[in-house]
Amino acid sequence: MAALSGVLIFLSFPKFGNGILAWVALIPLFYALRNAKPAEGFRIGFLAGFIAQAGILYWIVYVVVQYGRLPVYAGIAAMLLLAAYLSLYTACFAMGVAYFRQRGGYLFLAAPLLWTVLEFARSHLLTGFPWENLAYSQHLHGRIIQISDITGIYGITFAIVLINAVLFDMRPGTSRGRRLAGTITAFVVLGAIYGYGHFRTDEIRRALSKAPRLAVSLIQGNIDQNIKWDPQYQKETLEIYRSLSSAAIPYPGGGGLLVWPETAAPFYFQRPDLLQAEVIDIGRSSGAALLFGSPSYEENGGRIDYMNSAYLLRPDGTVSGRYDKVHLVPYGEYVPLRKFFPFIGKMVSGVGDFRSGEGFHPLAADGFRLGVLICYEGIFPEGGRDYKREKADFLVNITNDAWFGRTSAPYQHLSMTVFRAVENRLYLVRTANTGISAIIDPMGTILARTGIFERAVLKGEVKIIDVRTFYAAYGDIFVYLCGLALLILFIISNKQRRKKHAGRNS
Repeated sequence: MAALSGVLIFLSFPKFGNGILAWVALIPLFYALRNAKPAEGFRIGFLAGFIAQAGILYWIVYVVVQYGRLPVYAGIAAMLLLAAYLSLYTACFAMGVAYFRQRGGYLFLAAPLLWTVLEFARSHLLTGFPWENLAYSQHLHGRIIQISDITGIYGITFAIVLINAVLFDMRPGTSRGRRLAGTITAFVVLGAIYGYGHFRTDEIRRALSKAPRLAVSLIQGNIDQNIKWDPQYQKETLEIYRSLSSAAIPYPGGGGLLVWPETAAPFYFQRPDLLQAEVIDIGRSSGAALLFGSPSYEENGGRIDYMNSAYLLRPDGTVSGRYDKVHLVPYGEYVPLRKFFPFIGKMVSGVGDFRSGEGFHPLAADGFRLGVLICYEGIFPEGGRDYKREKADFLVNITNDAWFGRTSAPYQHLSMTVFRAVENRLYLVRTANTGISAIIDPMGTILARTGIFERAVLKGEVKIIDVRTFYAAYGDIFVYLCGLALLILFIISNKQRRKKHAGRNS
């Protein structure tokens, strides 16, 4: 039963699954835990989590073998090691469920509180890895995800686990009082989510109907990762972007925004040379502002720091600003604890250590302000919230998902960026080297998208609205309330257990 839950969790996410499965995925796990003690619950939960994470993250094997140049067994070991770490959170969840069940606690209260708090911990500890948290399975269900502008993704996670627990308590043998309490709670929570989703969607649509518009053109170059950094192909790469950009000018008379992917310019744009001049000429010829990715560097006291950056050019070809990526990928853009484990550098061939940027500050040109999220940053809510508070007009996620091949990772990556639009009620445009590029509106609807591994242009528009959201202003208060409620539940359950022991002794 625990293994079945692991499979169902995996099948709740793209590209192989459907988000509807998430609403029943934990029922087999609850069945496996019905008579378990906490220590046994830990083992059962670990098994469920391990199977789920191995299914979700299988693509790591492809990345490590294909681009890290490691043998297949090393790629499998790396993926299983990460899956094992992430499974500890599911194991702690199952141990907690077993603990509260022993003390007569209500499953529909304890389970969603536990999962929500642990998922938040997983998203922040050791730099955080919120890849495909449970709520992300619902990215295509518009009415459900609107609550994200109040609770973030964690309100949806809470609701999913709550429904799983209530459905499990419908089995024979559960007391009528528990069934009734769980059913009423489920109806109230789902009713509130759907009601709010309906109300908020109508409100946002009215705001969009009166909003100013900006034409955008997303350029998906589909540059082969194996030749991307070869100097012999740099001019050819720019010719591809010139050709695609010329065919996708946002406004014939000038204006609008062209967006190229992460490291679309596979050289140091800041160096004044022929390659820099070529990029400037492409931007100037289009008459539009141009956003593109390029590595950058700074010299500090004889040391050179490298950054993964995005540049914004004005329509006249001058540089409006540069954003340096803040949230770097461990073992992809830097190696943690390198001085303590120097041998790790040899395991990640071709990886250099980048320096983090100084913060999420919008770039401005031609009368608009945009917030840039580079690659992996799109899965973290903090950047989007910072940009919202800094008055960004819309969000832009530039990425290079060529690393993932034709695995499920590009689809998973897209599913998570949907929530950044809803949380902040901003348009989000996403340009990926090999796909999936997309335009997402402030309700989380994917208005247009490309396929993967195709050379493509995606033309559309963003509408600029200024709608306040509770989540952007106050962050994860919902999670902190869940933590407080869990602590109170723990104290109450311990007091009840002491009373029972005192009664038996007397």
